[in-house]
Amino acid sequence: MEENIKKYDNGEITVVWQPHLCAHSARCVNGLPAVFNLKQKPWINVTAADSETIITQVSQCPSGALSYFRNNEG
Repeated sequence: MEENIKKYDNGEITVVWQPHLCAHSARCVNGLPAVFNLKQKPWINVTAADSETIITQVSQCPSGALSYFRNNEG
């Protein structure tokens, strides 16, 4: 069964997290810990870095559990 898909919006981009796809590689938390911090709730803080930095990190997710879209593109 699919888990709830979570969305985190900073006004420019929306980061989408699909926990059921996560392979727990920790690339997100190791690569950009200000944004991806497992000790905080919510664990993704899209205001802690600029959108392009977040996009670069999200693009390195090997499982596809993290993705994004630009809000002006729908």
